[in-house]
Amino acid sequence: MQYPLIRYNPSMSFEKLAEEKIKEAMESGEFDNLAGKGKPIDLTAYFATPEDLRIGYSILKNANVLPQEAALLKEAETLRAKLERATNEEEKRKLKRAIDETIMKYNLLIEKYRKKK
Repeated sequence: MQYPLIRYNPSMSFEKLAEEKIKEAMESGEFDNLAGKGKPIDLTAYFATPEDLRIGYSILKNANVLPQEAALLKEAETLRAKLERATNEEEKRKLKRAIDETIMKYNLLIEKYRKKK
C-alpha cells in the first residue's frame, strides 16, 4: 500500500486532516475487512481496571515500555523461534535452558503478584 503525499496546510487543523484521511480510507474500502467489523467493542476489562492504573499503563505504552511479565513472555517466544531454527545440538540445549529460565522467572513474578492480592 502506498500512502499519498500529505501537504501541509496551515489553515487545516490536525483533527480536520485526520477526519479527512479517515473519510477517504472509508470511501476506498480500506476498513471493510477489519476483524470485529460491525461488533461493539468490549471495554469491560478496561473500565474494571482502576483509573490510576489505566493512566500508568497508558504512559508506559506511549513510552514503548513493556511490563516485566510481558517482556518475559516476549523473550520466551523469541527464544522458541530461535530454537525452531537452530540446527546445532549444543545451541538447542542452550536455548531450551534459556526458555526454561525465562518461564521460571515469569512464573515466580506471577506468583509474587498473586501473593500480594
